[in-house]
Amino acid sequence: MLLQSCFSFFALINSFIARKFEDHTNVMHKKISSGSPWEDIVGYSRAVRVGNIIEVAGTTAMDGDVLIGKGDIYKQTVFVIKKMEAALIEAGASLNDVVRTRMFVTDISQWEAVGKAHGEFFKSIKPVATMVEVSRLINDDLLIEIEMTAIIEI
Repeated sequence: MLLQSCFSFFALINSFIARKFEDHTNVMHKKISSGSPWEDIVGYSRAVRVGNIIEVAGTTAMDGDVLIGKGDIYKQTVFVIKKMEAALIEAGASLNDVVRTRMFVTDISQWEAVGKAHGEFFKSIKPVATMVEVSRLINDDLLIEIEMTAIIEI
């Protein structure tokens, strides 16, 4: 009797696991590319959507090999957010769906310029936001890198 109860218990657990795995395999999983050669070299995507959650990778003011807004953190921030917005749109979202931004700046004394640019896009959306100073980014002329998380209704 005890052995039969154990088998029944394990059958129930296996059935539960199988349903969970089946549910997971039906979840939308989409990878968004910006076309940057670094995506293949480093092994990352500009954005990934899993179900209704979209994560946008750290994004800088590089447009191919061209730096946008050299020496101007405000211009770099605006360019980065627009670039990220394009990835969100491709993933089926918009800036209105953003729930979190993370900003990595190389000079925290320029926080007001970053905040101004961020506010122009998110003033009414008001996602949670973090801004931290880092010692440097991958290129010394890059002044900011931003990450975003968006959640959409399905």
